[in-house]
Amino acid sequence: LHLAFEKYNASYLEREDPDLPVCLEQTVLVWIPLGFLWLCAPWNLMSLCKRLQVNPKRWTKLYLCKQLVVFLLFLTAIGGLIVTLVEDFGPNSSAEKNSPVHYTNPVLFAVTWILLALCQEGVRRKERAVDSASLFLFWLLLVICDIFPFQTLLREALRLGEVRDVPRFSLFYISFGLEVIALILSALADISPETKELNPGTGATFLSRVTFNWFNGMMVKGYKTPLVQEDMWELNEVDSASYISQRFNHHMQFELGKAWIRFQKELKDKLIKNRGKSLEAPSHSNGLGKGVSQDVLMMVREEKGKKEDENKKKKKKEDTNYPNSWLITTIYKSFKWLLIESAFFKLLQDLLAFVSPQLLKLMISFTQDKSSYAWKGYFYAVLLLVAALLQSLVLQQYVRRCFVLGTKVRAALMAAVYKKALVMSNDNRKESTVGETVNLMSADAQRFNDVTNFIHLLWSCPLQIIVSIVFLWLELGPSTLAGLAVMVLMVPVNGLLVIPSSDNDHILKFFLTYLDISGSTSTPIGEELKVMRKFAYLTSFSTFISNCAPTLVSLATFAVFVGVSSDNILTAEKAFTSISLFNILRQPLSMLPTLIASIVQTAVSKKRLEKFLGGDDLESDIVRHDSSFDSAVSICDGSFAWEKDSEPLLKRYVCCIKPGGLVAVVGAVGSGKSSLLSALLGEMHRTKGFINIQGSLAFVPQQAWIQNATLRDNILFGSPYEEQRFEDILEACALGPDLKLLSAGDLTEIGEKGINLSGGQKQRVSLARAAYSQADIFLLDDPLSAVDSHVGKHLFDKVIGPNGLLKDKTRILVTHGVSFLPCVDEVVVLVNGRVSEVGSYQSLRDSKGAFSEFLDTYGSEIIPKKNKDLFSAQSFAILFEPVTYFFHFSSLLLCAVCRSRLRKNSNLKSLENTKKGQRLIEKETMETGQVKFSVWLQYVQAMGWGYAFWALFIYVMQNVAFIGQNLWLSDWTNDAVEYYNQTYSPKKRDTRVGVFGALGMAQGLFVFLGTLLLTNAAVNASRVLHSRLLNNVLRVPMVFFDTTPLGRILNRFAKDIFTIDETIPHLFSSWIIHLLGILGTIVFLCLSTPLFIIVIIPLAVIYFFVQRFYIPTSRQLRRLESVARSPIYSHFGETMSGLSVIRAYNHQERFMKHNEVTIDENLKTIYSRIMSNRWLAVRLQFLGNLVVFFAAIFAVISRNSIDSGLVGLSISYALNVTLTLSFVVNITSQLETNIVAVERVSEYAELENEAPWVTQDRPSEMWPEAGNLQFVDYKVRYRPELDLVLKGISCDISGTEKIGIVGRTGAGKSSLANCLFRIIEAADGRILIDNVDISKIGLHDLRNRLTIIPQDPVLFSGTLRMNLDPFDKFSDEELWRVLELSHLKNYVAGLKEELQHEVAEGGENLSVGQRQLLCLARALLRKSRILILDEATAAVDLETDDLIQTTIRKEFSHCTVLTIAHRLHSIMDSSRVMVLDAGKIVEFDSPSNLMEKRGHFYSMAKDAGITHERETIGIFIF
Repeated sequence: LHLAFEKYNASYLEREDPDLPVCLEQTVLVWIPLGFLWLCAPWNLMSLCKRLQVNPKRWTKLYLCKQLVVFLLFLTAIGGLIVTLVEDFGPNSSAEKNSPVHYTNPVLFAVTWILLALCQEGVRRKERAVDSASLFLFWLLLVICDIFPFQTLLREALRLGEVRDVPRFSLFYISFGLEVIALILSALADISPETKELNPGTGATFLSRVTFNWFNGMMVKGYKTPLVQEDMWELNEVDSASYISQRFNHHMQFELGKAWIRFQKELKDKLIKNRGKSLEAPSHSNGLGKGVSQDVLMMVREEKGKKEDENKKKKKKEDTNYPNSWLITTIYKSFKWLLIESAFFKLLQDLLAFVSPQLLKLMISFTQDKSSYAWKGYFYAVLLLVAALLQSLVLQQYVRRCFVLGTKVRAALMAAVYKKALVMSNDNRKESTVGETVNLMSADAQRFNDVTNFIHLLWSCPLQIIVSIVFLWLELGPSTLAGLAVMVLMVPVNGLLVIPSSDNDHILKFFLTYLDISGSTSTPIGEELKVMRKFAYLTSFSTFISNCAPTLVSLATFAVFVGVSSDNILTAEKAFTSISLFNILRQPLSMLPTLIASIVQTAVSKKRLEKFLGGDDLESDIVRHDSSFDSAVSICDGSFAWEKDSEPLLKRYVCCIKPGGLVAVVGAVGSGKSSLLSALLGEMHRTKGFINIQGSLAFVPQQAWIQNATLRDNILFGSPYEEQRFEDILEACALGPDLKLLSAGDLTEIGEKGINLSGGQKQRVSLARAAYSQADIFLLDDPLSAVDSHVGKHLFDKVIGPNGLLKDKTRILVTHGVSFLPCVDEVVVLVNGRVSEVGSYQSLRDSKGAFSEFLDTYGSEIIPKKNKDLFSAQSFAILFEPVTYFFHFSSLLLCAVCRSRLRKNSNLKSLENTKKGQRLIEKETMETGQVKFSVWLQYVQAMGWGYAFWALFIYVMQNVAFIGQNLWLSDWTNDAVEYYNQTYSPKKRDTRVGVFGALGMAQGLFVFLGTLLLTNAAVNASRVLHSRLLNNVLRVPMVFFDTTPLGRILNRFAKDIFTIDETIPHLFSSWIIHLLGILGTIVFLCLSTPLFIIVIIPLAVIYFFVQRFYIPTSRQLRRLESVARSPIYSHFGETMSGLSVIRAYNHQERFMKHNEVTIDENLKTIYSRIMSNRWLAVRLQFLGNLVVFFAAIFAVISRNSIDSGLVGLSISYALNVTLTLSFVVNITSQLETNIVAVERVSEYAELENEAPWVTQDRPSEMWPEAGNLQFVDYKVRYRPELDLVLKGISCDISGTEKIGIVGRTGAGKSSLANCLFRIIEAADGRILIDNVDISKIGLHDLRNRLTIIPQDPVLFSGTLRMNLDPFDKFSDEELWRVLELSHLKNYVAGLKEELQHEVAEGGENLSVGQRQLLCLARALLRKSRILILDEATAAVDLETDDLIQTTIRKEFSHCTVLTIAHRLHSIMDSSRVMVLDAGKIVEFDSPSNLMEKRGHFYSMAKDAGITHERETIGIFIF
């Protein structure tokens, strides 16, 4: 047999023109493709078994052509069988019969063609299938296998000069032609003409999917014109956020349920273990909603309280008290098929990676053996090309699936966090601020995205290492163990370096409370930079270790190999095969520690996400909906608390409200009025009793919540538009006149948080939303507070009152105003969370109780005896963006009042040619085209020119060392020829090993120094760019914040700064290393094989054009992705601020859908970016594969002129260049698309600033001493294109004078306050304070000397002390004194931590009244000469109001006081009253004189029910 095989081998292959035996061609080469088809057939036949309605229209021409070709092939098979039968059994048959293969092959083919016809029908019936990958591969295999008999038959015919077997010859070539046609047809998409695909990816064929040709359309469009969001293709259903979220939630509920069971079991075990301790602990009967677990939670808290302070206790509690270890399982189950698919491709790619070194070995042995036939060299070159092509295609499929998987995981987590935020309990909400929750959606979800992209490296890296070692063992024997030992030592060293860097889980605190950021390392930014620098050093050292690893491994292996025996000489074959294997080893060795570090970071994110997503939801059973009750609202012995383990705020509450009733709830600040409405909404924890509500709810919160949408959309709030009903409600809510002032009527876009509406307008929109909702029960939290008295009367008459739109509905009205109490059915008086009195207004008056006494004392000032004119007592409130805090504490207070005024007026006048639906918030601006050179220059300048130059120089030296090392190795391998059959000299051996090692270590050292310089430069750049951005954003005019959503600003500080901090430096160093590597490779290839120059020039041209073609699309997609990310966070922030409203109207589902839509818009750009990267990689890797192919071809051509060492070196270099080429373009593109972050940061760093912060003309330290105010022909407009809002104001106000300024909406009252603080600058005229022109001094000096008590109470996350005294200027005694003056001392003294009490974000754990009192306390600390009050006591009860007015009169007696308010009753004792109308002073005199004149002021006072006799003290701006 051996001899026979040798003979066969010699006869067929060992010759100049090799061929395969006919026997092999007619059996094995036939069975391979047919076997493949039979294996794949069940998958295609499955759809035939399903009962589906087949649409006859789908019989396309392509399908019919395919079936026709198969039928013709079937006929050729039958023809072949007939020929054989005729030859064997026909009249001219000979004694020698045909071999069995002539019978089996036609039969096999005939059956196969029938099966194939059925498969094609099965594919046609599949939903959305356009072709079949298995059928295409079958045709491809068949054609490839038939090429061998094709050339055999042809060569035989040419050799003999005739065709021996004409029938079979003809049948074979006919069938081969048909197979080629079938292959072409199988590569086409079978799409019906009437089918219009929104995404070309869904209609792409197998070949198009593999090469990403279907993406050509987007690339061409992106090259011709800059892409915009509308150019993005629609998502496939399985890629949409809705589908992903649904699937993820399904698995999450199951896994979380199991985790809760485990968690409860652990708590029970702990409880049993600590039973003794728990019995000693004080008992807590409240809040045990979850039985045992709550008991244990209390016990854990008690124990920790003894050991550490409250803050540490909370953090400790976070670590344990939530169900864990369920998120990873959920992610796996949700996306397991994508994970398995990508794992399969990764395995295939890893195995293919080891084919090239073996082919390289064969190629080197071919060049060494000069007698071997040339076709072998060409054959190896073709094999190298095929192996490299297959590896490239498989790699791209793997990478695509991994990146899509990462994106889906991120989308699922973002949707889950949003969904959870809609239903989370108040305990959970308190534990995480909006900023922290946004961080879960951005940073933590992104971490999961990043780690999922490379998760398969966890098993792939060890696999690659093991396979490499096996092949190395075969090459170098036991000396491989030396290299292995070095590797094993390297991994923990690198791991120790990388993991500490991951512990610095740093997130920039953008909501900074202190402004002093000028380089001080004590600030959070300084700390952040310290961490970044430390991280940079660790990264540099880690990079040094990673770069030295392959060198040290190869050095140890080669040194031991040549050292153990003088017979061991390093040949080119061994050296370069080993080097190729070491190159394969390089990636797993460097990636594994990085991946482990990334996993450690993700573990931190996992804990945070599990804690948030696993937290308690709002209890759904707090509010019942039992239709058997007679009443609309019933509360039976209800006690409610904001936290599970806290004392109830509402105690033993009993209430029964009949359908259609109007109930008023009154009480002092903090008595629990708003909490009662929260309890009815199911937002509080029930500790006792129950609530029953019949019907739907509508809620008008104390602080109106307005969406960034049109005014119409804000009112409709998801309901269908009915014109007549809408008009009626606008009329009833007094919004008609306002619509005339708005530029586009009800289609005017309202800015984020209602910034272009006044407080009154916002409250009326909020009321209109409730009225339009047609709910059964209306919860109204003082909706009349922010409106003028005459508007309040109108709203009560037309909407809320007995004759209003809602007269047949059940209404619960919380209020401090008492003027309309006679009109309500029932009054509920709350005192300290308990019901003090209940009854009709008259019955409470008759009872002579506490309520009656209170009215006798304070109510007479307000309630006219003969009429029921209305009075409103609470200010509107807008949420104040934290970023404006940076302006300075004084201007912070200013902005709260002034911004709403600014916004209100900014849209008062219609602009010329205003288009319907005019936008206030414009689409985010986005640069288009190539990134300007100035942007690159800006980044390099921020880094420092010195850093940049030396880093580049050192990287060039590293590349020189790399080339030198490889040339040395090539020379070393020539020793095998030189010392053939001789003893290898130890001295020569030591020199070879020493120089090889030294050059390798030099590389590592250069990379270390280069990386160190670059990372230091990057930290420098990050510091410079962040400081520029922050310093500029703090000083932009207020109009910028009006027209820019907070999410957009945060995106600059979060994602863009993160990119500058971490992404750009890494890309920059990688780009330099890889670019220099490619240049070195090309130079070397051209030197070693000069013929290569012929090929490299066209390849370089193609490479350049592919890159230029790709980058515009990639860059624009990156920009679009940045822009599409902002709305996700903006929408989330908006949702969080309006959570109670969304829940009240039961619109969670609608908001989740909207969130999915915003995520989808972002996903469209991300998917497109992933595909564009794969599109590029396939093409560039093909170019790289051509470099390998030509390097191999030229090596074959020049094998007689170059030695085997250079052949090995050139091909191993070329193999490396394949991946490096696509790396460089990818990194170039990524760098160009990421440098957009610098562009975006620069955009905000170059925004036009307000006036200078400090000027040379600084006033004296004591200014203003007298507090004199003088307006000289003062005119102002908000923007150059708008009309004047103040039209020549001239007046003198003496020091200590108390001035009231009144006027209807839009009269210019608030503009006057804006002008004092220079929020808007004068168009003409000037303002003098103590004879100093305020336009000549710096804003810091001006704003620091004025004080405002804002209408909107502005508080921040932090302690009470920090909120009162952010700069630590005052002692505790001074703080307690102002708290006493503002009537908060008793409340604060009653808190556990007193001044250190944590204030929730936005002050949510304080009532609005308490927040306003805190702002008053803050103003009392400052003691400025000029004070502006903006309805500072609107949200407090009348008694507290009276006490506060006394405090203000006493404490600010030396001040010039201006107060913005709606309470006209307090204006009668002011020094003078200024009446404004349309931006002009129409009256200015003492109140008594004005009343006698019976002009504007008199009519307003009359509207408010104030007569000349009824006077009180106070100075107010109406």
